[in-house]
Amino acid sequence: MKKLIPSYLRVLVVFFAVFAAMEYFIDSGDKPAFIKFPMVGLFLLVFLFLLIAIEVTINAVDTITYHLLTEEQKAKLDETNSLSFKDSAFYKKVENFLIKPKGIEEESELLLDHDYDGIKELDNNLPPWWVYLFYGCIIFAVVYLVRFEIMGGDNQEMELKNEMAQAQIDIAEYKKTAPDLMDENTVTLLTDGAGLAAGKAIFTANCIPCHRADAGGQIGPNLTDDHWILGGGIKNVFHTLVNGGRDGKGMISWKATLKPKQMQEVASYVLSLKGSNPVNPKAPDGEIWIDPTAPKTVATTSTIVDSTAVKK
Repeated sequence: MKKLIPSYLRVLVVFFAVFAAMEYFIDSGDKPAFIKFPMVGLFLLVFLFLLIAIEVTINAVDTITYHLLTEEQKAKLDETNSLSFKDSAFYKKVENFLIKPKGIEEESELLLDHDYDGIKELDNNLPPWWVYLFYGCIIFAVVYLVRFEIMGGDNQEMELKNEMAQAQIDIAEYKKTAPDLMDENTVTLLTDGAGLAAGKAIFTANCIPCHRADAGGQIGPNLTDDHWILGGGIKNVFHTLVNGGRDGKGMISWKATLKPKQMQEVASYVLSLKGSNPVNPKAPDGEIWIDPTAPKTVATTSTIVDSTAVKK
């Protein structure tokens, strides 16, 4: 039969379509999937081998069908398909390597002494492509056994666990430098003028009604002394901004209004007001907070001299 697309072009088109789909859907990072994942490369080789074998087999069937045509039918077919890739020397070599076809004239040598209602059986050998694939499966099984069962290579489950563990490390590292992913564990105190100025602007726009412009306290507590209801320090103040204060009577959560970077800025500004001594501050609320990470000072004991031991 005359084909619109030659066999070799069909094989290439189908193969590269599957190859492109696997590269698109398999996340392999900066390396091609067939290099990073050897199983993908092996699958592509087997798939290409099967495509070639299928095309050769189909063409072999066409050849047998051609021989069964009448001379008139052959002449008409030859007129429409005068030049065929099947007739090339290259195709003949590939066909012989993959299927070793027997000519119709050799049919008598292959016939078995079996006859079932006129249906006769040919004693054909297995197609070489099938035999090659079978041997390839055996070799693959041996390599797989040695690689994973004897040498203890990582299987898919272990690879997933390792990749997930590495992903957690990468996420933690990224959070350290990503301002919008900052949390109370990674937040740091800002001391630069630009950061404190930004914090002051946020404080002025949102916090004055409860804490006054000088942070001396009104509805909310005084933010300039050492007393804190939910703990002082950048991590505790940041946590309070994110989650809000005490249920029912504390400050609201600002995480829906402010970004993590903005909460870091306003928290740093608030802490910079410590000891600013505003006019008429609100009475202290909470307890005195001592930074547990601050270096501890060792008190020295003075020598007590017994007054009775010193005689004038």
